[in-house]
Amino acid sequence: MNMSAARGVPGTRERLVVIGGDAAGMSAASQARRLKGADELEIVAFERGHFTSFSACGIPYWVGGDVTDRDELIARTAEEHRARDIDLRLRTEVMEIDVAGGRVRARDVESGDEYWTPYDKLVIATGARPIRPDMPGADAPGVHGVQTLDDGQALIDTLTRTRGRRAVVVGAGYIGVEMAEALINRGYEVTVVNRGSEPMSTLDADMGRLVHEAMEGLGITMVNDAEVTKILTGEDGRVRAVATEDAEYPADVVVLGIGVRPETTLARAAGLPLGDHGGLLTDLAMRVRGHENIWAGGDCVEVLDLVSGRERHIALGTHANKHGQVIGTNAADGYATFPGVVGTAVSKVCDLEIARTGLREKDARRAGLQYVTATIESTSRAGYYPNASTMTVKMLAERRTGRLLGVQIVGREGAGKRVDIAAVALTAGMTVEQMTSLDLGYAPPFSPVWDPVLVAARRAAKALNAGTS
Repeated sequence: MNMSAARGVPGTRERLVVIGGDAAGMSAASQARRLKGADELEIVAFERGHFTSFSACGIPYWVGGDVTDRDELIARTAEEHRARDIDLRLRTEVMEIDVAGGRVRARDVESGDEYWTPYDKLVIATGARPIRPDMPGADAPGVHGVQTLDDGQALIDTLTRTRGRRAVVVGAGYIGVEMAEALINRGYEVTVVNRGSEPMSTLDADMGRLVHEAMEGLGITMVNDAEVTKILTGEDGRVRAVATEDAEYPADVVVLGIGVRPETTLARAAGLPLGDHGGLLTDLAMRVRGHENIWAGGDCVEVLDLVSGRERHIALGTHANKHGQVIGTNAADGYATFPGVVGTAVSKVCDLEIARTGLREKDARRAGLQYVTATIESTSRAGYYPNASTMTVKMLAERRTGRLLGVQIVGREGAGKRVDIAAVALTAGMTVEQMTSLDLGYAPPFSPVWDPVLVAARRAAKALNAGTS
C-alpha cells in the first residue's frame, strides 16, 4: 500500500523521509525516533555523500592539522543511526520530489539505479553548496570548494600530491579566512584575493581592517578590491594561476571561499516557496509554508532575523541542529518552534578572535534604521593582571529607542565569546542603557571592573544622549 494512503489512519505506521544526512536532517530523524518508536514511525534518510552528522565547521582545522583524524569530525556514524532503527541510505541522491504524489525519486550514486519512495511526512535538509564562479578554469583540477568531508579529503589529497607550495584563496569570508590560515599551517605561500575593501564582509570595514592586519602578520598576502576574472591552467590542465583584471597570482592549488548558497534545486523544481535569498520559507514550526506534512531546516532555509524583522540566510551548524530538534518534535506529533536568529558568529585568525552579532551599519541602513555607533578599546582582564590582551568592540544602537542593534568584537584571547553577552541582549530587545547595568561576572583574571561590552554600551548611551554618532 502507498504509505501516503495511511495518513491519519489509526494503527498504521507512518513513514518519515529525510533528504540530507547532516546536522538538520539527522537531528530531525533522531529526535523523531526518540519520541516515536519504530512500530509507530518508519524513518528513511537519504544522503548522497559518504558521511553523516559531521562538522563542516571543523574542516579548516582538519586541513590545517589542528584536528588530526577526519573521524573526529563525525558526531554520529551511519551505523549508529541504523542501530536506532533509522534506515539511512548513504551514496543515495534524491533526484525529484513529487509533492502531489507524496513520494521522492532516489538514485544510487554507485549503480545508477533509481526508485521511488513514498512518504507521509517529508524533511528537506539539503544544505548549501559552495559558490563556484562562472568563469574559465573554475572546474580545473586543483580548484577546490570546501563544504563536505569528501571536499576536505579531496583538498588534503591535492595538498599532499602537489609539488608546488603556492596557494590562492578566492574570497575572504569565514571559510576563506580560516582556509588561508590552514594553508599557512601546512607550509604554503598564501594569497587571498578578495573583492571587498577588507576581509570578513560580515564586519564593518573598520573592524575588517583589524583582521587584515592580523592576516598579513601571519604572512598571508591580502589583495582587496580585486575581482577574479578567470583561473588559468597549464598544459596538463591543472590550475597554474588566478587572474584579476590587473594581475595574475601563481597558484598550485586554489580554494574557493566565496560563500555558499542554499541548495534548493529539488525544492524549486517541486514548486515549494523560496525567499529572496533562494532558501526555503518555513513557519515557526519549520514547516514549509503551505505544506502541512513537509518541513525544512539547516542551510537550505531562510530564517527570521529578530533584529531587522527580515528573512535572511545564515549557514551555521548551531541553527541547523536546533532546526532539526524542532522538526523532529513536530514530525513526531509534538510541538516546538524556532523563533529566529540574531546573526551571531565567531571565528579566528591565529590568536585573533573575531565575533559579531546583530546588524552591521549597512544592514541597519538597509532596514531603514537610524543609528549611532560607539567603538572602544579595552582589555580582556584587569590591566594590571598578567597577559591582559586588548580588544576592540564596536556597538550599534537605534537612535530613536536606544535599542541595541549589533556588536562586533576583534581581539585576542577572551574576546570572541564576549559576543554572547550581546546576543542575549539582542534577543531580549534590551537598550544599551539597560545593558550598562548588567550584572556580569568580575575578577581580575577574567575582566576589568567594567567589561568591554559594557564600556561600549556606556559609550553608545552617551552618543545617544549627545545626539551624535
